[in-house]
Amino acid sequence: MAFFLLVLQTLIFVAGLCLLGQFIVGIFNWGRRHENFVYQVFEIATRPFVRLVRLITPRVVLDQHIPLATFLLLLFAYVAVGLWHRDVCLADLTQVGCERWAAARTGGGA
Repeated sequence: MAFFLLVLQTLIFVAGLCLLGQFIVGIFNWGRRHENFVYQVFEIATRPFVRLVRLITPRVVLDQHIPLATFLLLLFAYVAVGLWHRDVCLADLTQVGCERWAAARTGGGA
């Protein structure tokens, strides 16, 4: 279970970084950002998450705000999964994916 949570947290982290990268690339040429190759690659990577957020948000939320809402939901999900991972690891430190928690618990550091 701990390894699954660690993989899930990593996927959430990568998706959040892709959204952040997409925003940073878009800043340089906002009007023509959809023509930028790097922006398009980030858009492909984040499309499933953005579509999921569009499905669960009410129609009152404007389409241009959906990427920001996606980033915020990913941020909250990253923290929540991290706390869940901590709790699962502290319950049984012998699980795969709990090495850092076990080292911290025994005083071995990172």
